[in-house]
Amino acid sequence: QVQLVESGGGLVQAGGSLRLSCAASGSIFSINAMGWYRQAPGKQRELVATVSSGGSTGYADSVKGRFTISRDYAKNTVYLQMNSLKPEDTAVYYCRVTDNYHTDYWGQGTQVTVSS
Repeated sequence: QVQLVESGGGLVQAGGSLRLSCAASGSIFSINAMGWYRQAPGKQRELVATVSSGGSTGYADSVKGRFTISRDYAKNTVYLQMNSLKPEDTAVYYCRVTDNYHTDYWGQGTQVTVSS
């Protein structure tokens, strides 16, 4: 079994910051990519940011310049630093981890609410 434990969500005013964390543990053989997705009410889940095993990062256009993804290889943990938050960033944020067998694991989600 693989467990992904997310933390760091909450309520923040527009312009504020939050840092999400996602720690992977259990029978995960070897992590390849790690990433964050989000799903707002009534909308499809969308990619926010990813980081590959080699450290290459990618971002949705809507968060470029405001969000930063990073990972701690030793701790199997991925972070998402979110700055200059906007009300439209309000969503449930999910961590996704892909191992070298191309198996995906998802976290339980953490709520981020940005008030105007």
